[in-house]
Amino acid sequence: MSGSRNISRRDILIHGGITAAGLALLPSHVLAQLARLGQDETPVAWSDDLSRPLNPDFPLLQWDELDSWITPANQTLKTDHYPDPEIDMSTYKIEITGAVRNSLSYTLDDIKAMPKKDIAFTLECSGNRGIRGFRGGVYNAKWTGTPLADILQKAGMLDSGIEVVFFGHDEGEEVMRPLRGKEVTVKQNFARSLTIDQAKDPDILIAYNVNDQPLPPGHGYPLRLIVPGWYGISQVKWLKRIEVRTSRYMGRFISRDYVTLREEIHNGETVWRQVSVGKGRINSTPARVTRVGPTYRIYGAAWGVPIKEVQVRIDDGTWQTAEIIQGRDAKYAWKFWRLDWDRPSSGEHTITSRAISASGTVQPAPDDPFLKRKHTYWEANGQVTRKIQTVSG
Repeated sequence: MSGSRNISRRDILIHGGITAAGLALLPSHVLAQLARLGQDETPVAWSDDLSRPLNPDFPLLQWDELDSWITPANQTLKTDHYPDPEIDMSTYKIEITGAVRNSLSYTLDDIKAMPKKDIAFTLECSGNRGIRGFRGGVYNAKWTGTPLADILQKAGMLDSGIEVVFFGHDEGEEVMRPLRGKEVTVKQNFARSLTIDQAKDPDILIAYNVNDQPLPPGHGYPLRLIVPGWYGISQVKWLKRIEVRTSRYMGRFISRDYVTLREEIHNGETVWRQVSVGKGRINSTPARVTRVGPTYRIYGAAWGVPIKEVQVRIDDGTWQTAEIIQGRDAKYAWKFWRLDWDRPSSGEHTITSRAISASGTVQPAPDDPFLKRKHTYWEANGQVTRKIQTVSG
């Protein structure tokens, strides 16, 4: 992230709708200004080691290299639970079945012929920041597809339906223990569910494009589910079937895995609660620091819910309001923010950020009881503190 007095590369990327490769099409005077901006600000390295990835071969976002509001597809996180499927496009169809008046099936071309919608959405893995070294499991992209609500309306959901289940083509074996002492190995497709009311959200997409290009094979081609505002586990890839059910679906990835275990106190007694990971939580992080003369500039991002404000604290000082410089009006996408820090004293300093949602929710501190009583690594969204070494003058 780099700043500007007049125009920035990020402003062009978001407002102009182009990719980094498209910079060659810009007027020469704009390119010259971008080059000058790169010389204006000198990157300052963090003095902690939080940016070191858990696995160097695992594609995590590198915060201190982030310079694009839209994340290029080749830099996006890819996680799978079963092997990537091989799909025969000559026979591919997505089915809508179950408690509906009209069972439907559509080819990819059928879906693409329907009214389309674009949504910028920041997709975060629910395990992001849950363990040390896994800190870049998040990215922002432009998704294009047809609204799920339109398809469900065509199918005509019956009043007896209580939820909608989304099945992917990816499958694997699971060991079940339906009776004591007995194991049964079954083959299951990856699947997640939404309640009927949740599934009616007009912003949920059956997506076929990301960043104006067809979905890459590893990211769900030909069709995937995009549920803006929810963690990545809900974004089912390689869609095979959409089923309206009259009973609750209790597959592995909604009832046994991706479940947050939390200790709650009721009338002085401890009660253990298990809740399936679902909607995103408010989050932010300091991402990068640059220096322009005696002034340091702190950049970061905030996401997870609609964001009203981002605040930054240096050392044990007061919270200061940062300037949101990108994505202010994007409902589901991250906000890039900046705070100028003039003439800091030499030495090591700490930088902490916290986001505040449109409804007034404040990103919790790491010692907040709500987080301290959580005993699984999913949904880690405590405030992030980074360290940096400054030189005055």
